[in-house]
Amino acid sequence: MNVATISLAASSSAAQGVGPVLPMVLIGIVLGVTFFLIATERMHKTLAAVLGAAVAVALALMLGVYDGKRPYLRVHDFIHHDLGVIGVIVGTSIVVAIASDSGLFHFLAVRIVKLTRGNPRKLLPAIMAVTVAFVTFLTIAPGVLIMVSLVLVITKALDDDPKPYIIAVAIGANSGALMTFASGIPTLMIGTSAQIPYVHFLIVSAPLATLSAMLAFFIIRFYYRKTLAVGDAEELLARAAKVDEFDEWALVKDRSLFYRATIILGLTIIGFALAKTLGVGLDYIAFCGGIAALLFSGFPPDEAINKVKWSIILFFVGLFVLIGTVQDTGLLTVLAGGIYDTANGQMPVVIAMLTPFVFVTAGIVDNIPVAATMIPVVNTMVDQGMVPEPLWWTLIAACNLGGNPTPVGSIAAVIALHALEKERGIRIGWAEYLKVGGTITILQIILVLVYIFVFVTFDLFPRLPV
Repeated sequence: MNVATISLAASSSAAQGVGPVLPMVLIGIVLGVTFFLIATERMHKTLAAVLGAAVAVALALMLGVYDGKRPYLRVHDFIHHDLGVIGVIVGTSIVVAIASDSGLFHFLAVRIVKLTRGNPRKLLPAIMAVTVAFVTFLTIAPGVLIMVSLVLVITKALDDDPKPYIIAVAIGANSGALMTFASGIPTLMIGTSAQIPYVHFLIVSAPLATLSAMLAFFIIRFYYRKTLAVGDAEELLARAAKVDEFDEWALVKDRSLFYRATIILGLTIIGFALAKTLGVGLDYIAFCGGIAALLFSGFPPDEAINKVKWSIILFFVGLFVLIGTVQDTGLLTVLAGGIYDTANGQMPVVIAMLTPFVFVTAGIVDNIPVAATMIPVVNTMVDQGMVPEPLWWTLIAACNLGGNPTPVGSIAAVIALHALEKERGIRIGWAEYLKVGGTITILQIILVLVYIFVFVTFDLFPRLPV
């Protein structure tokens, strides 16, 4: 994703002011109907997203929402802005597919299971912790792709219900995205716009990421306590004995391929960590990893490419176009800008309003466009004399964690739930996900408010460079 382009586009939209009301209403209704279709599962989510995008674009063209001599090209801008996300998914999918075929994930799965002795209550925090670690260094898309593959292998081997572990990956990933400057796309967007130094994330958001992940873990364990019941001592011994019989090398057909895949995956991880230093995008690193995997693994290219999750990519394309069109009507800017006016510029009130607003909006319309929309709003508040640090850190926390309440609120949830349904035929409906994710979101809103207010009260925020 071109962060500078998105930020510039969002700022330009804010500067141009609010457009006519009719496009806001009509295209806003299209957005609402699209999410209703997805939420009620009356239509496949990919079909709902592309249908909503098509209708929104038609309305936008008729109502003159897009500017320029060739207004339809604005649609291409929406897709262009998010090519980085799509590129990361494509490249990483190939690396993960080949690494999985080499037996690497089965190897890791067995090692983790052996450390936990197959105890579900030890396995769940292990999965959550590894997810946060993977997302910290790989970003959400590749981190979740790897962890979902890992979870599906583990739960199938133990004949366990994968739901709590898949939800732990989906929600834990959003905490991991808070860890560093480049761990999540909204974090990268906001950090770049606010010019926040990398080390500031280790001071401010990394502790919050840890606390939010711990909170999510306890809620998930509570809701799935029956599923995660450890049983009596005899049952635990039986599970441990079963785990002891697992052979981590069982699915490794070619150790040479195993080591090559491990090296390629490791180099890809290092590449993600160094992408900013190297001056390249995460999508470039992902594609290089995919190309290396195809070149040195001996895996049939067509078979590997077919493993790319194309339905997810099509879903994102539709979603990006739909949300981008809603953005261009000025609807999101109106909703966000109203926070400042209502709060009358008072910092505690602004934070108290900004946090739940961004949480809820990100859960409904995806945290990436919400971040892009809110950046110029916060810049406006700063220009009007408000202290910048609390506003930026509130936005970073709320945008990333705001993806938790719904199955479409973040890339992590979409990838994890899609993989579960495709690979195991198990669906986690909106009602079940909302029950868990919604509870976590409410508590995380409180956590973020307390955390930010503590930093404000004791003047703990490191100052941004002038």
